[in-house]
Amino acid sequence: MIHQSKSHESAIGHVTGKAVYTDEQRPPVGMLSLYPVMAPHAHARIKTIDLSGAEEIDGYVTVITASDIPGINNTGVILADEILLPTEEISYWGQAVLWVVGETDIAAQRAAEQVKVEYEPLTAILSIADAIAADRFHGQPTQISRGAVETALAQSDHRLTGALEIQGQDHFYLETHTSWVIPDGEGHFQVYSSTQHPTETQAIVARVLGIAKNQVVVTCLRMGGGFGGKETQANPFAAVAAIAAYKTGQPVRVKLKREQDMILTGKRHAFLGQYEVGFTVEGQITALAVKLYADGGWSLDLSPPVLLRAMVHVDNAYYIPHLTVQGWIAKTHKVSNTAFRGFGGPQGMVVIEEVIDRVARALQLPPEEVRERNFYRGSGERNTTHYGQEIVDNRLDRIWQELLDRSNFSQRRSEIAQFNHTNVDKKRGLAITPVKFGISFNKVQYNQAGAFVLIYTDGSIQLNHGGTEMGQGLHTKMLQVAAKSLGVSLQRFRMMPTSTDKVPNTSATAASSGSDLNGQAVKDACEALKARLKPIAARLLELPEDTTLEFAEDWIYYTEDNARDNKRKITFEAVVQKAYDDRISLSATGYYRTPTIFWNPETGKGNPFYYFAYGAAVSEVEVDGLTGMFKLRQVDIVHDVGESLNPLIDRGQIEGGFVQGMGWLTMEELVWDDRGSLKTHAPSTYKIPTIREVPENFNVHLLQRAAQEGVIYGSKAVGEPPLMLAISVREAIREAIAAFGHHPARVALASPATPEKILTAIEQITAEVEIVS
Repeated sequence: MIHQSKSHESAIGHVTGKAVYTDEQRPPVGMLSLYPVMAPHAHARIKTIDLSGAEEIDGYVTVITASDIPGINNTGVILADEILLPTEEISYWGQAVLWVVGETDIAAQRAAEQVKVEYEPLTAILSIADAIAADRFHGQPTQISRGAVETALAQSDHRLTGALEIQGQDHFYLETHTSWVIPDGEGHFQVYSSTQHPTETQAIVARVLGIAKNQVVVTCLRMGGGFGGKETQANPFAAVAAIAAYKTGQPVRVKLKREQDMILTGKRHAFLGQYEVGFTVEGQITALAVKLYADGGWSLDLSPPVLLRAMVHVDNAYYIPHLTVQGWIAKTHKVSNTAFRGFGGPQGMVVIEEVIDRVARALQLPPEEVRERNFYRGSGERNTTHYGQEIVDNRLDRIWQELLDRSNFSQRRSEIAQFNHTNVDKKRGLAITPVKFGISFNKVQYNQAGAFVLIYTDGSIQLNHGGTEMGQGLHTKMLQVAAKSLGVSLQRFRMMPTSTDKVPNTSATAASSGSDLNGQAVKDACEALKARLKPIAARLLELPEDTTLEFAEDWIYYTEDNARDNKRKITFEAVVQKAYDDRISLSATGYYRTPTIFWNPETGKGNPFYYFAYGAAVSEVEVDGLTGMFKLRQVDIVHDVGESLNPLIDRGQIEGGFVQGMGWLTMEELVWDDRGSLKTHAPSTYKIPTIREVPENFNVHLLQRAAQEGVIYGSKAVGEPPLMLAISVREAIREAIAAFGHHPARVALASPATPEKILTAIEQITAEVEIVS
């Protein structure tokens, strides 16, 4: 059942529309709807609120304000700095001042439109630069260092300084934020939420209601995409619905419109990276000092671990003997930025790839040669990160060489040079970039998981685990793991919705660890059940109870017999029924915690990752020098997924992650005006990749003979690492831009590299050529 390509367990439901999402359930009688009243200021003081107009609307029920909260008016997950419903000040444009409860969506919306709020505008901090100037930050700066950076910089053959602004990204999941809360009349609340972290949603709902966690059950049926945007951001919406249900005694739903979702929810963190690099005449980096500033927005959310992951990925695949990286979280009057696929790692990697390109062009060397020259390799210090973790099972060189061969890189480089020589207005670029991405939660406590497996007397099985399904195929893989472990067919299983009353105290489905953690927990539960069934099967086969038996193909075999057809065997159902008759439990919990990981935040040292995932991508683009438009002509990828649990699912994750990363780096532009209002809040103004941006030649190869020791059936995480492969597109665009000039010493390229920014970069290059000539 494992290491095979199996379709997504809900694939038919997805394409037929029969898959049920939170807001597609049959509504209970008397369900009410919520609609927000949103502030038209980024920073303001609330002076008065007039509800008289809303009260005249047919279908109006009530409003939810801070005074209606029976518990704590705060949804912060690391620090209690996230006021759910403001009482005095507005902290970002569009913040919900209050929520209107209506008998229908339309009634709630019409009533919300009649609420009058008077504000006193205040000065707003709207950018990282503004926050730096005002010395306005969340918490204290952090630092990770190795070596003597200042001394090494002073002794370097060459030194360069620079800065790069990296913009954020909207999650743009297909299903916007949705929550249903149903009170039972006895003080308990059933929450249906599109959340990546049901346990945390449970905790936040209990907090705002002022009740114990066991009074709240949170269920996630499935999500129409998450990408990190539903790890913490689902909590406030579930909390507001819970308060409304508490106040009215009726079921309540909230379902955001696309515009509301984009205005109210956090994004990928924008970053400012400043650097100074020292290097040899051969392009070997000897020292690097980096300052990273993350735009945290108005509250802390998950910004500290996001910044930390950026800091521990600022090396990407490169050994830098003397490296220091400092990090700050800017406190701005914007939405509270949050988790997004890669969790800060992509921003750190973009900075180091910018540095690598600067070094290569300064020395007039091919960037791919400088990249390879600086790889981690060997053992000991040369293969140890700046935070002190040795890179075991380093596969960078193997992947790099295999991809150079598979992509026919050298020949294509020559062909592109010839094309560029004969074409004036169009230029092509080719680039190869690596990825080394650490797998585990930054916070050690989150690296644990549970499962609950129930076998019924007819041989059918229910499977519960703590991970959530957001389209990534986690449930499919868990079914395969359970089927393999129990030796039965997939058809026996019913995958149950993730729910806090089945598996408690779960971690978020995030950090690319869903299969690693939950897979081991599922296997642990299944092995416990097998241990109970084996002696029963042995007795039925008239064998000693300690006889070695094989569970496979819905049978239990005596393994010492010869050909399987002639083996003594008994059906799985017969053994299950006998177990019940003998009063043997047919349900079991499973548990797993990741070993060997640790982190010391005081020293910035440790082994925060259980292992690393590796990959590399070659991208070829063609840039139009008259418009700045680019076309992605071909992509070649070699990626390390270990011994894939499901190659079909993993290929989908690699392709999807790459395209999402390309969108972030080339077209998804978040634009705020000078008042702090988000102007790109709909598909009409915020461009995400479509099938037209995906190249016809999209070649993905999974690294073979790559089983990872100590991970579920030798597999590796695949959710986040492929996103960083898209850096190759950015670098290929840079190569094409450089071709419009004459070996420029630098190609300044904004992020995202939109057509306007590409055209600006081309104009700068050509202007330099004119000055030289």
